[in-house]
Amino acid sequence: MQKAPKFRLETCFDVFLMVLGIVITVVSIDYGFGSLERPGPGLYPVFLGAAIAIFSFFTLLADLRSEGGRSVLDGESAKTFAFMAATFCLWVVAMPLLGYVTVTLLATYAFCKILKLEGWIKPLAVSGGTALFLYMLFDYWLYIDLPRGILG
Repeated sequence: MQKAPKFRLETCFDVFLMVLGIVITVVSIDYGFGSLERPGPGLYPVFLGAAIAIFSFFTLLADLRSEGGRSVLDGESAKTFAFMAATFCLWVVAMPLLGYVTVTLLATYAFCKILKLEGWIKPLAVSGGTALFLYMLFDYWLYIDLPRGILG
């Protein structure tokens, strides 16, 4: 006798992501692709939406084929996820006050510590390198003004 499929939150999230990817792709097609020399505003969102839809479809298939005994988020994973989500929310809230680069440095350091990167030198190197790279990418290469915060 075949077991009835178990309701799992991961399955619902996979379906949500797949539908979201399809919606992003369909809506972005109207923006136009442009050309290779001058890409249009719809090029990146179409590929991003398609990638989200495709990857979530394969994740959904793997989830449905699995025996479904264990949830992806056990106790320790749920705690890590909650800390990551809280750090991301604090990053968004603190960005206008402290500035993009400072908050990115602090948030990346927090992410490294939450994910148990050993010591303090490695997380500091990762967070410093990430903040420096993003500052160079947006401020110097793409000429996009980032929030400066109270530090100017």
